[in-house]
Amino acid sequence: MDARKIIIAVDGYSSTGKSTFARTAAERLGYVYLDSGALYRGVTLKGIETGCVGRDGIDAARLEECLHGLDISFGRDGQGRLRTFMDGTDVEDRIRSIEVSSLVSPVAELPFVRDFVDGILQQYGREKGIVMDGRDIGTTVFPDAELKIFMTADRKVRAERRMNEMEEAGKKIGFEEVLANIDERDYIDTHRKTSPLTKAADAIELDNSDMTLEGEMDWLRGILFSKFGICI
Repeated sequence: MDARKIIIAVDGYSSTGKSTFARTAAERLGYVYLDSGALYRGVTLKGIETGCVGRDGIDAARLEECLHGLDISFGRDGQGRLRTFMDGTDVEDRIRSIEVSSLVSPVAELPFVRDFVDGILQQYGREKGIVMDGRDIGTTVFPDAELKIFMTADRKVRAERRMNEMEEAGKKIGFEEVLANIDERDYIDTHRKTSPLTKAADAIELDNSDMTLEGEMDWLRGILFSKFGICI
């Protein structure tokens, strides 16, 4: 195996900065970055737009029909930023809304949704040289990934990060509402029947409650060099 071509699976709780960590690691390694959460959010957005996902519940049969022929992919916009596209339309901003955030966990619980997303991820992963983040990458999607990382952080720190992220996007929301959403997602993610959030036996835990992104990269640099002889 080419030492430069491994799969790095980043799992963990919501709002621990998995996507930023994984995206930055991929950029510095020259790897492809994949955000599995964006795919689940894309499915959720599709469900909301077609009226089969809402506060009153999910019409699973209709949602499954909506997935037939649905194209969700990753690409870059005119500024070179990695974005999520659904049927050719950039939906990155729309999938990050609080409405999608509040509904994505029960959608992601559905076995046919997980199969749909896993199929997309596994297609991307055949060539290795990728960094993926999500909830079950190291346990279900790529159980043979060479490096598995499980990210965690204090729940209030995560809520603060999520609130700041939304405020930067021009969306005002109270701390208690964000914290409640974090707690609800944690419960659903860890209790769902299909691929619940859990730390893989061979995963390395990273608690980044008090870490900067550069601190995280220093931590990763040591892991990659000691285990694989890879320098970033």
